[in-house]
Amino acid sequence: MGRGRKRKFNPDIPRHIDQDALPKGVYWADGRWYIIEPHPEGGPTRKRTIAYADARLSDLHAAREASRGAGLVGSLQYLANAFKLSTEYRDLSRSTRDDYDRHAEVACGYVLKDGSLFGSLLVDRLSVPLVQRLVEALAKGREASAVQPALLARPSTANHTLRYLHRLFAWGIRIGHCKTNPASGVRGAKERADAKMPDPQSFMAVLEFAKSRAALPLHAKGSVPPYMPAVMVLAYNARLRGVEVTDLTDADALQQGVRCTRRKGSRDNITAWNDDLRWAWIWLRDYRAQRIQAHKRPVPLRPEQRGLLVTQTGTRLARSTLKTAWQRFITAAIEAGAIAEESRFTLHGLKHRGITDTRGTRAHKQDAAGHVTSQMTHRYDHELQVIAPPALPTDDALAGTLAFVDLVKPSDT
Repeated sequence: MGRGRKRKFNPDIPRHIDQDALPKGVYWADGRWYIIEPHPEGGPTRKRTIAYADARLSDLHAAREASRGAGLVGSLQYLANAFKLSTEYRDLSRSTRDDYDRHAEVACGYVLKDGSLFGSLLVDRLSVPLVQRLVEALAKGREASAVQPALLARPSTANHTLRYLHRLFAWGIRIGHCKTNPASGVRGAKERADAKMPDPQSFMAVLEFAKSRAALPLHAKGSVPPYMPAVMVLAYNARLRGVEVTDLTDADALQQGVRCTRRKGSRDNITAWNDDLRWAWIWLRDYRAQRIQAHKRPVPLRPEQRGLLVTQTGTRLARSTLKTAWQRFITAAIEAGAIAEESRFTLHGLKHRGITDTRGTRAHKQDAAGHVTSQMTHRYDHELQVIAPPALPTDDALAGTLAFVDLVKPSDT
């Protein structure tokens, strides 16, 4: 198909632009470059700004290419896609890759004031103030407008996105995709210190709710994953993260107790058996045997290869699966009236609860949690210490304290 009618010379177009080489479908008016596209809600078409007077001809071609849904060479989206194909990305753990993928979508899918996406911006044109405004918008949130959708205030998401961008640009510099790191020097958002630890009453109410709903047949209305009560017991008693619960294997069942292999630099330790831990371990082991037998799956010979938590099909339970199951479960508990919305807590909050309820001094709690430093224990221990009030010294005590004692005897000579 031919290009169509040749453009007429427009004296208002910036002089540095070769008008004969303009991409098809890009127009100039009112000091901006725009394209005409269908309205996302139907009805008449709309004009969408893609650049301004200082844009180069290559920028216009790149923006037009991006508007067609193609990978814009040199854009943030192009850099993110290239990073996913790198060996550095493949060497990351699965959970880190999933985290980067989520926050790549957050950054690249952010809608700007002109309706374009943040991922369509050229990396060489990004700056520290621009990335800072992105972080501020994600942290504070915004109301919906005619072009931009509403955003909830999520400081944690803003900081995770900033860390991803910092690593992405650093990789781009090493590979040669970008010249600078516009995320370097950007100030992160201040996160509210909220452990989301349950109070004892909420914890017991949700645990009883989990036991009653887990007893229902699989896929029955109102049922929850059968392993959920045992997971809660393990996370609380062994003071484990959710991912550390999924890491448990038969090799971690020792005579002294449960061996806890901890992450994020914490020390491994052994939590002594109690009735709750024995019940949770035996139940999960029997449930695993039932599901493996039902689906005729092979049983690994090595105990460290036999994961304690499995799905209903007998495969090992992944961390992401447990996170999704927990969110659905705690939402169901709130909807059923087991706890109030303001009492909602996280699976990680059970570790906070377990460390707080550990009897003994702060040193005992630090050993139980496997923390290397006391600062980490301070973040997890929410117990209010009971201390004695001050008391004025008596007159006899003051006299004894202030009495002068001549320890140097005078010489006889």
